[in-house]
Amino acid sequence: MQISALATATAFSVAALAALAAGSGPSAADEVDRPATYQLTGDPAGSRFEGIGADQQRGLFYVSEVTGGEIHRGAADQEQTVEWLAGDGTDGRFTARGITVDDQGRVYVAGGPNGIGTGRPDLWVYAPDGTLLAALRAPGTDVFLNDVAIGPDGAAYFTNSNDPQVFRVAPGADGWEATLWADARGAVDRTTGFNLGGIVLTADRSAFVVAQGNVGRLWRFDTATGAVTEVDTGGADLVNADGLVRRGSTLTVMRNFSRMVATLRLSSDGRTATPVRQVATSPSRVLTTAKVLDGRILYVDSKFDEPTATGPYEVVTDPTR
Repeated sequence: MQISALATATAFSVAALAALAAGSGPSAADEVDRPATYQLTGDPAGSRFEGIGADQQRGLFYVSEVTGGEIHRGAADQEQTVEWLAGDGTDGRFTARGITVDDQGRVYVAGGPNGIGTGRPDLWVYAPDGTLLAALRAPGTDVFLNDVAIGPDGAAYFTNSNDPQVFRVAPGADGWEATLWADARGAVDRTTGFNLGGIVLTADRSAFVVAQGNVGRLWRFDTATGAVTEVDTGGADLVNADGLVRRGSTLTVMRNFSRMVATLRLSSDGRTATPVRQVATSPSRVLTTAKVLDGRILYVDSKFDEPTATGPYEVVTDPTR
């Protein structure tokens, strides 16, 4: 995450943002049985959170804890989450960042700086029952794995916040493997702060759109070749872009420390993203990543703005509150 001055919000009503968050999702009657806010279990010394993955088939979501590396799991219809996987060195995991789930229910966890200079893993893959399938090092020595998305081939693709690189993780002939899939050094400048972060697959599955939050740019990585080109965002302010959510042609960008949510209209091939609106999020939260579950966007309140984080620790459905 990179701190910048708070952006000035364009005035939009709470009702307008609620409509944005809900989109064409379930009716009000369907919302009765689902909480508006989900509670995470924190540590007495303070917890911070970052990533979220959604298991659409099972109605579950997973949240990663930066402080310790615990993985929390919740259900769409239950307010209280549980600690699903322990941290503090479990499977070599002392911190956790991005997280996603594939169509088999396998959970992929990005380790951020967990492996840098330590010899520890950079990422993990777990079965739906919590069995460890893989704990891997990514190629290279300067790897900060930030976020992860599933590609059209079923493999998991991890972004590197230190260098403009994307790594591919999938079973190989000799077990699970992590390989360098795309190296955009020379095309994408490495600058101070966090570089590549949020990642989503385009509607036509021809590319990934990846956020470079420190400079507020979006990049298109072709899924067939790994070639990278800049997404034309029409001059949208996307500094501090973190997590990305795509629903149809709507791209939602969490701008963490800017405390804004940006909405753009993304072309099916990811080459252009037309600005639609910017809405201020709650001044008391720093929202990092989000995922859609059962028609609603769930946003992670990171607690990154608190020197010593205190509860309540929450995943919210209304980013303005």
